[in-house]
Amino acid sequence: MIATIINAVAIILGSLFGILLKKKLNARYEATVFTATGIIALVIGIQMALKATHVLAFALALIIGGLVGTLLDIEGGFLRIGERLKKRFAAKDEGSTFAYGFLDASVLFCAGAMAIVGSFKAGTEGDYSLLLTKSVMDGFISVLFASAMGVGVAFSALSVLVYQGLLTILSVWVAPFVSETMLAELTGVGGALVIMIGINLLGLKKLKTADFIPGLLVTILLVLAFPYVPFL
Repeated sequence: MIATIINAVAIILGSLFGILLKKKLNARYEATVFTATGIIALVIGIQMALKATHVLAFALALIIGGLVGTLLDIEGGFLRIGERLKKRFAAKDEGSTFAYGFLDASVLFCAGAMAIVGSFKAGTEGDYSLLLTKSVMDGFISVLFASAMGVGVAFSALSVLVYQGLLTILSVWVAPFVSETMLAELTGVGGALVIMIGINLLGLKKLKTADFIPGLLVTILLVLAFPYVPFL
């Protein structure tokens, strides 16, 4: 758990620096930061999405996962959590960016293979190197996200603590079922979610990113079915 705690602290520290930067920006420069952050999210997302090699499984995961997420209103749930956190901890002038900062940063920091593999290595081998590397990366990215979206980004550290913490604790039982193929396909679908974040930040279209999170679970089920359904 120590590496996950360090990861969360790195996000908080990076976010605090980004918030200080945001306060020094006027509206003109703030728009530039939003654009830069959106492009960075797109680049990261595309790199991740290209890891997927089973296109049909990728498509099914997004479609089925999106339908399930829409039915469950996962995006709305995330935003309600963000709004509660804002009322309790943030200034009233944070506006809607608090909830979206919390949501987008949570998805970005938890969607990649580094979170999964790093947690498994920490839990089963006591090897913290991958999560520590992720901590440095997340710290720098949180500077940009917080400078664009505010203090909500810092609270994504809670999501990282819960997600990576559970993976670390459960790693002994879960790791044997996770293959290279599964990691690649999960990274691909996670990349699609990060691309959606980039599209939102660039203002191209408002996508409900969190509604597609069940696509990650669908991906796991599809990969487990690969030996029995080869055309996937």
